[in-house]
Amino acid sequence: MLQRLSSRISKTLSHVSSAYVVPKHSFTAFSSQPNLQKLQQRVIPGDFVRWGSLGFCRTSSFATGFSPLQHKPLDSIMDIQRVKDRSPEDIASAWDDYHLGRGHIGASMKAKLYYLLEQRAADCRYFVIPLWRGSGYTTMFAQVQIPHILFTGLEDYKARGTQSAPYFTVSYYNEFAESKDLVLIRGDVVFTSKISDKEAKWLLETTQSFYLNDVRYKLVERFNKETHNFEFKDLLQALDMPIL
Repeated sequence: MLQRLSSRISKTLSHVSSAYVVPKHSFTAFSSQPNLQKLQQRVIPGDFVRWGSLGFCRTSSFATGFSPLQHKPLDSIMDIQRVKDRSPEDIASAWDDYHLGRGHIGASMKAKLYYLLEQRAADCRYFVIPLWRGSGYTTMFAQVQIPHILFTGLEDYKARGTQSAPYFTVSYYNEFAESKDLVLIRGDVVFTSKISDKEAKWLLETTQSFYLNDVRYKLVERFNKETHNFEFKDLLQALDMPIL
């Protein structure tokens, strides 16, 4: 299935490579869009006391040894029993701050949105997201396999198919979905030389928006079910990006 999809993507989006993907260059030398620049304003926190009170524990393996799709249990990151009486806001805030730092993204969502994402991802598992760099785009390929999302470069996927390595992975934790209406999200940048933290966070938020917004989701459906009718320019317009 993945190989057949890869073939369809290659044929349908062959124009993406020449029209929208900029030549390879250093990923640190690009002009961020305004909505990405806001992400640079957050700094690594020093609130270790608050992390400790909620049972978080960073170890030497926090930023190393990540294996894509090898799920990291929530109880290996935080003491679940210790936080069961804390408010969803406290847990989410500490979770976000705890994950600030090179190669890690922390986020959260309401349970209702998570279940909608899960439902739609089961029906439409793939999408593409243009990532602005310098004076053009590079296109990322997303494989949405809840409780994970894998991001890799479209060119890498077209060249290697299922053997392509993910640049950025996302894991969802729904242990608090029923009790606190809270789903925690952890992002891991697998290749820090391929993608920055701010780009990773933007990719996560943007991909979720295409699955959770009814209007945007029509593009996801078209990409998965009517690939021959998918127009990349429609995606650019939805993101308010210029058509080069």
